[in-house]
Amino acid sequence: MSLIVKCPQCKAEVTWDNNPHRPFCSERCQLIDLGAWADERYRIPGGILEDESDQVDDDSDENLT
Repeated sequence: MSLIVKCPQCKAEVTWDNNPHRPFCSERCQLIDLGAWADERYRIPGGILEDESDQVDDDSDENLT
């Protein structure tokens, strides 16, 4: 008896064993998920990061004299 799982994308039941697209049911569902990652639709909440180029280096003023 093989393990039956649900595709994370379309929720179709699919066998785990010998499934080249696992955990997805098909290449289509794999590509939909990959597209969501590429579009940054999956995000982890967190604080806003500052850009390093916006920070002022205190040592830079000393080198001007």
